[in-house]
Amino acid sequence: MEANALKNTALTQVHIDLGAKMVPFAGYNMPVLYDNLIQEHHAVRNSVGVFDVSHMGEVFVEGENAFDLVQYITTNDVSALTDGRVQYSCLPNDKGGIVDDLLVYRFNQHKYLLVINASNIEKDLNWIHKQNEKFKAELNNASDNYSLLAVQGPNVAKILQELTPSNLEEIPYYHFTEGTIGDINCIISNTGYTGAGGFELYVKNADAKLLWDTVMSAGSEYNIKACGLGARDTLRLEMGFCLYGNDINDETSPIEAGLGWITKFNHPFFMSEHHLKIKENKPSKKLVGFELIDRGIPRQHYTICDADGNAVGEVTSGTMSPSLNKAIGMGYVPREMSKSGTEIFIEIRGKLLKAEVVKLPFLQK
Repeated sequence: MEANALKNTALTQVHIDLGAKMVPFAGYNMPVLYDNLIQEHHAVRNSVGVFDVSHMGEVFVEGENAFDLVQYITTNDVSALTDGRVQYSCLPNDKGGIVDDLLVYRFNQHKYLLVINASNIEKDLNWIHKQNEKFKAELNNASDNYSLLAVQGPNVAKILQELTPSNLEEIPYYHFTEGTIGDINCIISNTGYTGAGGFELYVKNADAKLLWDTVMSAGSEYNIKACGLGARDTLRLEMGFCLYGNDINDETSPIEAGLGWITKFNHPFFMSEHHLKIKENKPSKKLVGFELIDRGIPRQHYTICDADGNAVGEVTSGTMSPSLNKAIGMGYVPREMSKSGTEIFIEIRGKLLKAEVVKLPFLQK
């Protein structure tokens, strides 16, 4: 895709002015890093970093049948949500795989917000519209109207509390409120994709630059860093968080991907009987985390082998962990090879490098 065909966020020029390395990502012109990926990663783990993730999609579902639609199209139990709560979930497809993973926000019984992956916005919308034919809920794709800042790290609450009348201590993990940051109207959400704590701030595009400047200024005493997609990936992988297109896709069942905790069979959802059978019969393959014992760095699509060199699976995500200073990765292996401590081998440039299956997350708090 030509650079001039890429979509920009409301903050693209800010990133360019900061000297960010820009790359095409999910159809957007996005910052992969500003100066140093390792420094950006450690800023989030140890203090505070801010990501522009405005490429994410926002779809509002409203009306009398909003709950029924969302309960049917997602694997988690939406009835467990109360107003102001958020739920991680996924959209199952008709092949036994996953259309997308997403966050479900409940404003009230008749209003929900679905936050979906940028690369899947059109696909997700087509799928949701198709399922909505019998529910007739109101769908509003607001993706092009909203910007999203992920302000992440252990010092985030100290910085943001100075800017908002909302009591951030009263917004537990996976809860949200509608409030203000520096007099800018926002959805303030105690969520994130880093495992470092923090808040995600949804704001109208017109206010995105002011919000960015306000947060960056307030965070200066904590050495706040602008962070790119590179650090976002190493941070999420240390926590064992799935990335759509890598660790989950149209072919993987949430049961195989270790997402049984968001797959609730106390209510019928699309293809729920199929996934229940996989759970009851036990999946033939499982997504596992592993650490490399020999020197090397695992990358997506590298082959996973047994001790005899037989291919048994492939790496879905891999990196050198900045926090652990170890090469880590995730991939699918046969169920019998999925126990912690199992020895596996990663084929890298024709060599079989020894690795060990470990319990997720890699970074234990």
